[in-house]
Amino acid sequence: MDSFIKKAGLGDILEKVQDGGRLSIEDGIRLFQSPDLLAVGYLANIVRERQNSNYAYFIYNQHINYSNICTNLCKFCAFGKDKDSDQAYEMRVNEVRAKVRERLSEPISEIHMVGGIHPDLPYTYYTDLLKVIKEERPDVHIQAFTCVEIAHLAEISGLGTAGVLEDLKKAGLGSIPGGGAEVFSPRIRELTCEKKLSGQGWLKVAKTAHKLGLHTNATMLYGHIETLEERLEHLNMLRQAQDETGGFLAFIPLAFHPKNTELSKLSRTSGIDDLKNIAVARCFLDNFPHIKAYWVMIGQKLSQIALSFGADDVDGTVKEEIITHMAGAETEQAMSRDQLLRLIKEAGRTPVERDTLYNVINSY
Repeated sequence: MDSFIKKAGLGDILEKVQDGGRLSIEDGIRLFQSPDLLAVGYLANIVRERQNSNYAYFIYNQHINYSNICTNLCKFCAFGKDKDSDQAYEMRVNEVRAKVRERLSEPISEIHMVGGIHPDLPYTYYTDLLKVIKEERPDVHIQAFTCVEIAHLAEISGLGTAGVLEDLKKAGLGSIPGGGAEVFSPRIRELTCEKKLSGQGWLKVAKTAHKLGLHTNATMLYGHIETLEERLEHLNMLRQAQDETGGFLAFIPLAFHPKNTELSKLSRTSGIDDLKNIAVARCFLDNFPHIKAYWVMIGQKLSQIALSFGADDVDGTVKEEIITHMAGAETEQAMSRDQLLRLIKEAGRTPVERDTLYNVINSY
């Protein structure tokens, strides 16, 4: 197999991967540019199996999007709406309570909750959301509010980032999802999301959370107008932050869905690009414990293949995903535990049901 990798022109990268060495940005670009997808996948699988053996993780979770009203209105987003839009909505606190109550009979271990940057909701609304969820499900782990939302709450409350995070922890926050990172490049943000928190601002919030004992995930939205160099710069900034704090749980590459966005003339990502983003991330982010193949974004079939291209996690049951489906995703809005078990077993991996912090709930 080594000769096969060398024939693909990746022999020096193979040596780094086998020795546990750190890849350079130039190495990452070469992997993206390599026409030999199987060679790139093979390299990623070495790292994947070294870190996570044959295990593939999933979680029994529920998604709640409390409001799509947003002042940022990013060009790549079909979810966010102006408050005067006829598609705008916001849930009252008791409506979120009702969403939780609807699924009390299910063994949900995580509630994942995000929304837009709402111009009018008071700070107490957000703490109340956490409190009512904990009232209904005291043992559930709440993963809520992106770094962008946290920065907004720090601004409207006057408490600062650390003060808000401490406050939210007391109200029930367990960890922070990875959304809002997009691509850190100032060029990309100026062209696609000029009102959004900067890449440096996103990293500052994440690192503050880590230092306060809150784990987070990290993402990258790829497949729009970014360059390969900008993708690798993004990954490098994440790797540097992880060196500093060790607080990231997983990296989640997010495939851009153009339908109903201001970038709707662009094409969907290809399966090759989806697999390469997962594989390159696994090789490059040597200090990240997990790489997720988010089935909502890339579909169930490609998620299965991704488990041999560096991914060791497929996310979970999800239970009503809205954000990607508003951008034209044709995947299901939820999957059962049995469906996830079949998906993972067919891929030749050992399914492991986990909690948010990757503690094992059950191994199949």
